[in-house]
Amino acid sequence: MKKIILLHLFAAMVFSAAAQLKVHHLLTENKPNPLGVDAAQPRFSWQLDAGNRRNVLQTAYELVIQTDDGQPVWRTGKMATPQSVLVPFKGPALASGKRYNWQVRVWDNAGNASDWSEPSFWQMGLLKPSDWKAQWIEPGFAEEATRPSPLLRKEFSIAKKLKRATAYITAHGLYEAYLNGSRIGDAYFTPGWTSYNKRLQYQAYDVTGQLQQGANAVGAALASGWYRGNLAWGGNRDIYGKDIALLMQLQLEFEDGTTEQIVTDGSWKSSTGAIRSSEIYHGEKVDARLDQPGWNKPGFNDASWTGVKTAANAKEVLVATYNEPIRKKETFAPVKIFTTPKGEQVIDFGQNLVGWAEVKVRGASGQQIILSHAEVLDKAGNFYITNLRAANSRDTFILKGGGEEVLAPTFTWHGFRYLKVEGYPGTLNKDDFEAVALYSDMPVAGKFTSSNELINQLQHNIEWGQRGNFLDVPTDCPQRDERLGWTGDAQVFSRTAMFNMNVHSFFTKWMQDVSADQIDGAVPFVVPNVLGAGSVASAGWADAATIIPWNMYLAYGDTGILQQQYGSMKAWVEHMRRKSKNDLWNTGFHFGDWLFYRPDDDNDGRAAVTDKYLVAQCFYAHSTQLLINAAKVLGKKADVLQYTALLQKIKDAFRKEYMTPSGRLVSGTQTAYVLALQFDMLPEALRKGATERLAENVKSYGTHLTTGFLGTPYLCEVLSRNGQADVAFALLLREQYPSWLFPVKMGATTIWERWDGQKPDSSFQTPGMNSFNHYAYGAIGDWMYRTVAGLDTEEDGPGYKHIRMKPLTGGNFNHIAATLQTYYGPVTSGWKREEANFNMDVVIPANTQASVFIPAPSVNAVREGGLALSQNGAIKVIGFHNGYVQVKIGSGSYQFTATGSGTATTSAKR
Repeated sequence: MKKIILLHLFAAMVFSAAAQLKVHHLLTENKPNPLGVDAAQPRFSWQLDAGNRRNVLQTAYELVIQTDDGQPVWRTGKMATPQSVLVPFKGPALASGKRYNWQVRVWDNAGNASDWSEPSFWQMGLLKPSDWKAQWIEPGFAEEATRPSPLLRKEFSIAKKLKRATAYITAHGLYEAYLNGSRIGDAYFTPGWTSYNKRLQYQAYDVTGQLQQGANAVGAALASGWYRGNLAWGGNRDIYGKDIALLMQLQLEFEDGTTEQIVTDGSWKSSTGAIRSSEIYHGEKVDARLDQPGWNKPGFNDASWTGVKTAANAKEVLVATYNEPIRKKETFAPVKIFTTPKGEQVIDFGQNLVGWAEVKVRGASGQQIILSHAEVLDKAGNFYITNLRAANSRDTFILKGGGEEVLAPTFTWHGFRYLKVEGYPGTLNKDDFEAVALYSDMPVAGKFTSSNELINQLQHNIEWGQRGNFLDVPTDCPQRDERLGWTGDAQVFSRTAMFNMNVHSFFTKWMQDVSADQIDGAVPFVVPNVLGAGSVASAGWADAATIIPWNMYLAYGDTGILQQQYGSMKAWVEHMRRKSKNDLWNTGFHFGDWLFYRPDDDNDGRAAVTDKYLVAQCFYAHSTQLLINAAKVLGKKADVLQYTALLQKIKDAFRKEYMTPSGRLVSGTQTAYVLALQFDMLPEALRKGATERLAENVKSYGTHLTTGFLGTPYLCEVLSRNGQADVAFALLLREQYPSWLFPVKMGATTIWERWDGQKPDSSFQTPGMNSFNHYAYGAIGDWMYRTVAGLDTEEDGPGYKHIRMKPLTGGNFNHIAATLQTYYGPVTSGWKREEANFNMDVVIPANTQASVFIPAPSVNAVREGGLALSQNGAIKVIGFHNGYVQVKIGSGSYQFTATGSGTATTSAKR
């Protein structure tokens, strides 16, 4: 009888464990249920939900794929592998425009099998140029000098019952498309910005619900956008062409199995409407009196409209959209409406953001309202736009009259916190104004909080700097006559960006443009390259070609990005090799350590000038090392040998040219020592002395940084990793200029371009280059997340398959917590001091493992869940070293407590 009871208990436990094993969060090419996929072998990812069980690992999976009408396509059978992220499709060739469903089930290391997941789907895009039956069309009328927004339309009829309808759309310029009067999709500034002459994205939309049997109408509005609008400086226009054009294909699938296509062709008609001009830098002019109500609905009288011209524009350059679209995100109500000393009516939305203002108004026909945008007020409290340079950043609206109107632009955006309102009828009312943030709709990934509210505001500013500047491409700034994809800004911030948001798809798309725009291996200053062939190959900028793909591999465990970019990485390293003599790269133009510390009236040489060619040699070595790393991952053994030998020559040349025998560098700046230490340019025996010189330099300035764009990202990391964590924390927590917290104390809500964009006396830096939303210095976030909070990934298990948690205590923090949404699920590393105890909360997702380092005086001082480590079978003790107890754990939630840990700063050495 006892045996029977035990068997029943065992069976119940097994059933319970099996029931707890579920598969969820299915992604195809990083997205849930994507449309328009053009990858020949799409990759699938999923997460395991094992309830409260610990140490759960996947041991096998089975995938099944079929068409949406139930026809089998591919079944893997039971695959004995832990892989659950980016599993490639290896079935028969996939068809253009076809929709496929997939499900997965898994087995775990306890022998449990999950049920099949809920179905997920993806739909292929148009895979060949010949799949496009549509023709490019352009407006048929003579365009005015102000380039009013063209309207294009066509009516058609549907006679049969519709099963599915998919719209494939792109443009030369920007487009917004409509069916039967309703907008197609919720994306803005489509088709996005790419190297248009080599790669032009199209979007795919499911529009089944927007169509009806009988009469239908399709329409699109166009604008110049990045394609032919004003970009960069000196009246730079028409960079990709003077034309403006639409390409659209509406694929109809009927219940009876037949299909039909509605396409752009010579039967469409064209006109203009309310948008009289639209420029990215200069805003929009909208005359509501010229609106044509119903132009995108069936039954509209278009007899006065002009025909269209068909054009033989390229279709070979068309590619599917991989990154997330720009969407409307947060909205902000006014926090204050006031009159400036100059008598101007201004609204403060409380947050420097990127997007536009939406205004409700009633007024007379012909009344003009002007909305101007600014980031800051000047010292006297007046509206300040001098730092916008040539950008007008102004929207002008002419009212139609006769009722309430809602004013907002369509094809432009602004970087602003303050809105100046001119011509508004009556008193400004908070309820009539709203600011709308727009940015690429990347999933939120990380969250960082601490016991220091200034640091929490710094984190807020870092996040909003990213939101405002990750607008289809990683721009430098969103407000002045620039807004370009500067490669240096992107590379220094890339790892921080990967904590705040999932930028996997965002950077995968942009890196393809980096490759496309390389010139003989040289990477342009900005991508897409609108500055010309001479604007290439600056050290620290061009190295985006190597740094970002490697960071993506570490953050996402994606070997595919290394395969995609390997040719680009190698071409960049080879370009530097060709420009070098005796392995020393000391030629060409370089930005150097951009915007380093330069005090006014510098009489005693306190400006931190770092030799630009020393910087170049460091990045030459770093990119070569990253190329070696990528070659090892991809199994390119010959390249590993070749570039390992080259790397040694590069370092030897550096030491001969820039270093004395005792390890002193020719430039004694913080950036020089930071780069030399971070990129392993110094012999092991000289690193301690170099770190001491770096720390002494910091202290000689009264404990403040002097670094610019290239030295800042690694400054605190180098110090803390080499035994100078106290100095690193002092830099992080400094509140006076120059520091990360000085702008916070000055009321900043984003990261500034300059340490002293607004000086301590509230005056401004030179307006020629003074953005108040410029994310580069936000790169300190990487050290805060991965070192201070201690949430990182090991290189032997990238993408957080093997998690590393080693918090760095210090800086008078009482608690710090970081949570990151990985492809396996959420990871949390949080620590808190309570009297003499150090508490560490850890969450590890299923199908991963973690190495955790708990600050403690000994192994015996640490307990988990109230048990000594030796009594806890779920935890493997590795040992005690340098003030940390190291343990190895699997999935689950853990609460470690270390008794008698004290408050001393611990070491961050790996």
